[in-house]
Amino acid sequence: MTELQEDYLDQTALIEMANLIVSRDGKNILDSIDLRIEQGENVAIVGPNGSGKSSIIKVITGDYRPRAERDMSFRILGRERWNLPELKNLMGIVSGDLQFNYARSICGFDVVLSGFFSSIGIYPNHKVKPEMIETVFEVMKFLEISPLCDKLISKMSTGEARRLLIARALVHNPRVLVLDEPANSLDIKSHHKFRETTRKIAACGTNIILVTHELADIIPEIGRVVLIKNGKIFADGNKEDMLTEEKLSELFGLPVYVMEKDGYYSAWC
Repeated sequence: MTELQEDYLDQTALIEMANLIVSRDGKNILDSIDLRIEQGENVAIVGPNGSGKSSIIKVITGDYRPRAERDMSFRILGRERWNLPELKNLMGIVSGDLQFNYARSICGFDVVLSGFFSSIGIYPNHKVKPEMIETVFEVMKFLEISPLCDKLISKMSTGEARRLLIARALVHNPRVLVLDEPANSLDIKSHHKFRETTRKIAACGTNIILVTHELADIIPEIGRVVLIKNGKIFADGNKEDMLTEEKLSELFGLPVYVMEKDGYYSAWC
């Protein structure tokens, strides 16, 4: 890549969506989405279950294709077309249920190593290079999970497995870490560790895109919140303006009370 190309990429938005529509089974699950996320911007996408927030992530990762509408556009780093391996190297993706796709007999090291191949496990056709092994050890050390190297995933707590999946997502040094409902099923202590891990990654300059319905998942480093309701963007702006009792009550359809402390938010009904 030339210096001119690198400069262009550095100035280009990470994600651009305009009039984006996605249909499944004859129904629009995303409708007229206009969304722009800049490089270096940490964003939370918040909404009720079934609102379409995870569908936005599936569009970004190439799992869902938008309808070909006249005024529709969708670009990642200025490009409309990516092949899947390129896209997976650009993004590290962690979802709450990914760990259940792994065989119970796989060890932590192999889970992280599988991130190089975007696979669920390591197979004979995978060509493991020495630098890959070195990177796995480095990432696990950075995330303070080295003791999980030889531990079977079936013997790990949910919190341990979740941090392992973050390491898997980071081995190819992605520009953005996408977290889709990452704290599901975590207890209070594991949730705290998970947030601290996410903050550590954000401090290193990796973009964070978080999808959640829990305000407690939103770390202080996330400055922008996009609210999704019924497949449409309900509101979009600074975190302080979005996470208000008025807006969240309208978003969830019942009275919601909000408290903020040390940059973290919590909500209850």
